[in-house]
Amino acid sequence: MSLNRTAREKLVRALAVSVIEHADELTSLDQAIGDGDHGLNMKRGFEAVLATLPALADKSTPEMLKAIGMTLVMKVGGASGPLVGTFFMELGKALPEEPARADLVAATGKAIDAVKARGRSEAGQKTLLDVLVPVQAILAAGGDAAAIAAEATEAAERTTPMLATRGRASFLGERSIGHMDPGSRSASLLIGAAVVTLEFEADL
Repeated sequence: MSLNRTAREKLVRALAVSVIEHADELTSLDQAIGDGDHGLNMKRGFEAVLATLPALADKSTPEMLKAIGMTLVMKVGGASGPLVGTFFMELGKALPEEPARADLVAATGKAIDAVKARGRSEAGQKTLLDVLVPVQAILAAGGDAAAIAAEATEAAERTTPMLATRGRASFLGERSIGHMDPGSRSASLLIGAAVVTLEFEADL
């Protein structure tokens, strides 16, 4: 999978728009079980990413991903910036410039491990890992764009009945049950935007 400059710019815009246009939804989700600032923080971060275009798209794909991650770490408040930013940075570090599917699977695995370490969390605790981990499994199994996007959406939905045991929501105990995790929803939006924009194919 080799992305030319036009494709890189298109990808950045799609990622940013997917978050910015859903900022109110993300805020509403976070008001139920968090500080209520997830949507605003993520919007601020991706507006900062957009502000670095077109120069950002001039970079190679790995360098572009690392730059996106650094911007998110610096601009997004709360826990989301370090976690989402770490994912992008580690993905960029692990990817070759023209990755095959196996490279993307491996790089995504390393990025997920970095998020686990940064957040001291695992899948099953009602965090963005509950989207990242199952989506990577679909990717590794050869899933196409539709399968990956569908799993991202469904995985976020599956956080609704879960009990939060990490992050701000964990302080609510059983009251966290019945609400979708906002970080998982953000992750699902970003993944959906990425695979649709890149027209991800099973034979990558």
